[in-house]
Amino acid sequence: MEYITRALESRLLKYERTYKAVLVIGARQTGKSTLLKKLFPSRRYVSLDDPFLEQQAKEAGDMFLILNPPPVTIDEVQRAKELFRYIKIKCDESKERGLFCLSGSQPFHLMQNVSESLSGRIGILELSGLSMRESMKDAFNRHFLPTPEYVTERRKSLQKPDNIWEIIHKGGYPELQDAQKEWSAFYADYVRTYMERDVRELAAVQDLSVFRQFMIAAAARTGEILNYSTIASEIGKDAGTIKNWISILEASGIVYLLEPYTSNILKRAIKSPKLYFRDTGLVCYLTRWLTPENLAYGAMSGPIFETFTVSEILKSFSNEGLDYRHYVSYYRGRDRKKAKENGELQEAEMEIDLIIEENGILYPIEIKKNTHAKAIMTSAFTALDQIPGKKRGMGAVICNCPDIGVLRENILQIPVWYI
Repeated sequence: MEYITRALESRLLKYERTYKAVLVIGARQTGKSTLLKKLFPSRRYVSLDDPFLEQQAKEAGDMFLILNPPPVTIDEVQRAKELFRYIKIKCDESKERGLFCLSGSQPFHLMQNVSESLSGRIGILELSGLSMRESMKDAFNRHFLPTPEYVTERRKSLQKPDNIWEIIHKGGYPELQDAQKEWSAFYADYVRTYMERDVRELAAVQDLSVFRQFMIAAAARTGEILNYSTIASEIGKDAGTIKNWISILEASGIVYLLEPYTSNILKRAIKSPKLYFRDTGLVCYLTRWLTPENLAYGAMSGPIFETFTVSEILKSFSNEGLDYRHYVSYYRGRDRKKAKENGELQEAEMEIDLIIEENGILYPIEIKKNTHAKAIMTSAFTALDQIPGKKRGMGAVICNCPDIGVLRENILQIPVWYI
């Protein structure tokens, strides 16, 4: 299969010249190993997926590094957390940069060990699944903001996809870019391998069939405010177990929990996070939307479109080497808004699907699968005006509209392929 250029490449090369060690994290099958082999072909490569090497790294880390001296690439390094202390020693002994390139698919556990052993010595990057830009071979690599400046720059290399629902349905795993790869077979193998390996390693889950039911129940709630109790009642487990299992999905890069915007002024804001799967193809597989056509007109088209949009925005940050957790949030308030639509007074909760914060400016975003956007969709944006010390910037409705448009003086409609 042809290698697909990744947006993270230039940042990774820079980190390799800057830090003594570089860590690339991300879910399984996002292309970490392929990327490291492509960029650093002359390095020795070892994978701790090999049981013999894993055991050696765990039990005799000093000897392991004598046999595999830097510069070296170590894949699936989270399998031997004991190795980090020896990597630290090697880094402290040398003034050279780029000694170690590490990769792993369990960020939570990796970060715990890295923070203890390699603080200040390591650069950390996240490799997500393929972004829409990457799959369409678009080299544009600037994080998304709903501003005229971004839109003007983005337009220069923009490519409109033939069918956005095909991209959403396929998902972002690089292996699926091979036309010969069967979609359902790939995800069936992915789920089975994920449960048999990662889930058993991260927690003592005895009944994997129940965990699979949990994954399906969670996928059916992508884009919703997380409620552990409703998932628990559906699969017959307690809320504590569900909370633990959600943390497993989050630790292995399967889901992302979007935290609510916090401010003392927004006293009636809901405090629970929103649940988003990181790959829409996996959501479609788990919830049995088996074709792009059925998805486009199905009951979950709205939540899955929102999931895709949020995921693409997160990728635009991580591909630029930025930690999106410091930039994004959402808002839903228990106060109810009133607005006229089609001549009738409508009442609903105040909700902003996504808020991007940068340099003290809050950019509110509404996400709709519609082909036409309306200004009324953004009536909740005014909730941000009352926050002291912050300024509300340009807002947007991201949707399937044919082109950029102005809904109000400070609100744009933006096609999803502009992300």
